[in-house]
Amino acid sequence: MASIIQPRVLKGFRDFLPETEIQRRGITKILEEQFRFFGFVPIDTPILEYTEVLLGKGGGETDKQVYRFEDHGGRDVAMRFDLTVPFARFMAAHVNELYLPFKRYHMAKVFRGENTQRGRYREFMQCDFDIVGTDTTSADFEILTMMHDSFHALGVSGVTIRLSHRGVFNRFLAHRGIAENSADILRTVDKLSKIGAEAVLDMLIEIAGEENARAVLEYIGARGDFSTVLSTMEALAGGEAEDTRRLKELKEAMEQCGISESFVLDPSITRGLDYYTGVVFETFLDELPQIGSVCSGGRYNNLASLYTKQELPGVGASIGLDRLMAALEEIGSAGRDEASVEAMVLYMDDQGVGDFHAFARRLRKAGIRAEVYPESRKLGAQFGFAEKKGAMAAVLLGEDERKSGTVTVKDLAARKNHEGLAPEEAIELVKKLTKKERH
Repeated sequence: MASIIQPRVLKGFRDFLPETEIQRRGITKILEEQFRFFGFVPIDTPILEYTEVLLGKGGGETDKQVYRFEDHGGRDVAMRFDLTVPFARFMAAHVNELYLPFKRYHMAKVFRGENTQRGRYREFMQCDFDIVGTDTTSADFEILTMMHDSFHALGVSGVTIRLSHRGVFNRFLAHRGIAENSADILRTVDKLSKIGAEAVLDMLIEIAGEENARAVLEYIGARGDFSTVLSTMEALAGGEAEDTRRLKELKEAMEQCGISESFVLDPSITRGLDYYTGVVFETFLDELPQIGSVCSGGRYNNLASLYTKQELPGVGASIGLDRLMAALEEIGSAGRDEASVEAMVLYMDDQGVGDFHAFARRLRKAGIRAEVYPESRKLGAQFGFAEKKGAMAAVLLGEDERKSGTVTVKDLAARKNHEGLAPEEAIELVKKLTKKERH
């Protein structure tokens, strides 16, 4: 007899049971609705790409985390580690088939061989949305607005979006004469929330000397209201320029739209990736700041230059769905709850199979998720099955009901039968029981 293979899953990878997958799909459904409200359209890209496409010029932590191997044709390939780099390749390949500005969203799995922790896995879902082909305050603000509105649509209160501008920070570094160390400084500052100011200071001293290191901490440590922090950043960077004017315009737009209370200007937000060139932002849940950013991104005007000579300025954000789900579960706000089935048509006898399925079809046409129990069992077992699947109503079409042309509906929560209903009455009652009735 052959030995049984142990049904195990790789570290950092997971199976999703129905309850969790329903929650995840409920969240992505809400997000997709929001993206479409703003005029964004969906795309998809392959999981596997040529390694040179994904890694570009190479270097950095990403190279160490990518899943890379030689395929059956001897090609050097890798699994996508985010959705932004494949999107840059996508734009370079299809720009002549698209219209600019192009607004896309992409919800898909990505893969990174990193250390696992709460809310961080090696296979995880990202929800990206970008505007490509324009470099304007309007585009930047639309991304920020969609972030704000998406969390509101998910029913998540207490969300703070912290933003800054890489151009101002780069000017500050140039003003201090340490622009050549910008990549190392950016990556170090990006670790501030994880390792603390003292550890960051020690690392910055090694990179740029003590005087410059303390100046960097002064810059990223600026606090106060939006205007106060902006004035500090502007002064330390050498005065007003296009980048600080962009931040002022964003502030004015926030105030005009009545959403300014959700945004904080925070110069410590730098985003460690090299390709950001303008506004950058990270999103935190006020009740759970320790879980880190659940939505981040920024402007990346030069990313597609690896693949095309055409200028394709872009701005976008990415929601880490797994981290967001872990956070929502912890704070007790898991988004819109949906049962897998709302009404269960019970299996009364072998002669009624066609009638059971015909009535289930009528329920579905009325917008109700309906299922037919597939075999003859005691009614108690069928009621129990219906409740386990979250159904609020059970439909009985026994021999007597079929002869009289009526339907019996059982309110599973109240344990109450409603007998002798006309089919239309039964459907309306099921709508009420499943809170589907339109008022």
